[in-house]
Amino acid sequence: MPRPKKIRFCEGIICGKAFKPTRVPMSELKQVDLHYDEVEVLRLCDLEGLTQEQAGQQMGVSRGTVQRILTTARKKMASAIVNGEALILTESNQ
Repeated sequence: MPRPKKIRFCEGIICGKAFKPTRVPMSELKQVDLHYDEVEVLRLCDLEGLTQEQAGQQMGVSRGTVQRILTTARKKMASAIVNGEALILTESNQ
């Protein structure tokens, strides 16, 4: 049995937002879910310029967890941009 997921502290409300290529209906696009904790890690590390250690302390998780979330989030964003996919901001990845 896996251990319970640690609570991750995130700021702001982002759920229900989407980013997609212009002039293409959403129904024709592959959708990529970007979860709340992934957006928060991107904000802290890439926008605010915090280290992974500092971001982990702020979110209440380890540096390794931040690194794993950051890698996944960057891969999803790159895929959406390069492949012209819709990026959907969602509340949870459970």
